[in-house]
Amino acid sequence: MKIGKLQEVEIRNLWHHEQYDFSAWLVKDDNIALLNEKLGLTLVDINTEAYVGAYRCDIVAVDETETGTDRKTIIENQLENSDHDHLGKIITYASGLDAKVIVWIVKEARDEHRSAIEWLNNNTSKDINFFLIELHAYKIGDSNPAPMFQIIEQPNDFIKESKNNKSTDAMNKRQSERVEFWTIFNEHIINRGKPFNVRKATTDHWYDIAIGTSAAHISVTLVNKDSYIGVELYINSNKALFDKLYEEREKIEEQLGFKMDWQRLDTAKASRILYRINGLNFDDHSNYDSLIDEAIDKVIKMRSIFKDRVK
Repeated sequence: MKIGKLQEVEIRNLWHHEQYDFSAWLVKDDNIALLNEKLGLTLVDINTEAYVGAYRCDIVAVDETETGTDRKTIIENQLENSDHDHLGKIITYASGLDAKVIVWIVKEARDEHRSAIEWLNNNTSKDINFFLIELHAYKIGDSNPAPMFQIIEQPNDFIKESKNNKSTDAMNKRQSERVEFWTIFNEHIINRGKPFNVRKATTDHWYDIAIGTSAAHISVTLVNKDSYIGVELYINSNKALFDKLYEEREKIEEQLGFKMDWQRLDTAKASRILYRINGLNFDDHSNYDSLIDEAIDKVIKMRSIFKDRVK
């Protein structure tokens, strides 16, 4: 068997200019997905270039990874070795745009800049997150070059949590059951090849999945008191979008292969389109595997049907 040799490719040969070449490449869906996968982010509403005074940030986006929050994210691209100038820029951009997630992509990270990002992560509040990433590209023989993002520095959740939570109350049984359910849920997502991003298991009764826009998302909800799991399209403050989808409900349900509960919620800002999976019982975990597999199936199907319709 003949085995090829892995060769590193000079990234400047692939992208000559940070703004016009690399940034334009990175914001495409398939490429930003690579960065999302590596960093555990869920970036939507991605825009190239935002000005902070006389300075221009390469990419601005919203991260929906943390449930219930839209975290402003900036990405600064430097296809050279890291330097003090760009370190100053990312802090300026973060301050000017009130960013919570800061991603600095470089060709090679110098030791002093690794230390600087580590210090920022250890000495800022838990809602501020700095990533220092090296960009490499490789090929085998005459194959097309493949990019690779390498994490050099990233937030230390343990340090930030311990610093910001001096005392915590013990979880009650319901919260503990939710954490256990979401932990098993995450295991199933990973075992199925991660059809969508894994989120941290929390005490929340919901688990949100991004679909490429801040206008709506898919949410899996645990409603133990009524013994069901909900899988829903949650629409944020946009009755016109709900009405547009409702006009297509017969076609949508035909494509989904199942009926939905269409809740306009006239007295609330949000609307939802809900599917219920019966059988949830925190006191009996024997059917968790089947419940979770069905929920994941419904998420995958709903995302494929709704994704283009809500953009």
